[in-house]
Amino acid sequence: MTQNLTDFLNKYESKQYAIRGGNKTHALLKHVIIDTDKVSGDANLVAEIQQHPDLTKYFSSSAKTEVPIAGYIDGTFHSRRIDRLLINSDTKQIDFIDYKTDTDKTKFISEYKKQLSNYATLLKSAYPEYKINGFILWVTDWELESI
Repeated sequence: MTQNLTDFLNKYESKQYAIRGGNKTHALLKHVIIDTDKVSGDANLVAEIQQHPDLTKYFSSSAKTEVPIAGYIDGTFHSRRIDRLLINSDTKQIDFIDYKTDTDKTKFISEYKKQLSNYATLLKSAYPEYKINGFILWVTDWELESI
């Protein structure tokens, strides 16, 4: 019995640690801006992002951050926030990213794919003429994975 309680508490504490770390990273990334004439935010995160040129457009001042989105999918109401959203009205394309801080990319991938699919569905209902592209940004190694 004691071992089961210890295991439970260790798993709970580990989960809480991961949640706190993820929340902290999200809060810091929210303030990162990388433009040719302006760079702001956490210096370590800015340096990491700048090492991956394919990411910098998502952190430009033209990208929107913490974008609320809501609507119905198959009769169920969804209300969420998209971490970064880039709308290109010239090409009629919307790219969005969702940050993930997991060290094991496979553990929750099916839930993440469903989450991003819901984002894409909600965006498509608001922007029916736009092409929608969703990505996970794995913050542990700065990999951008298309979903």
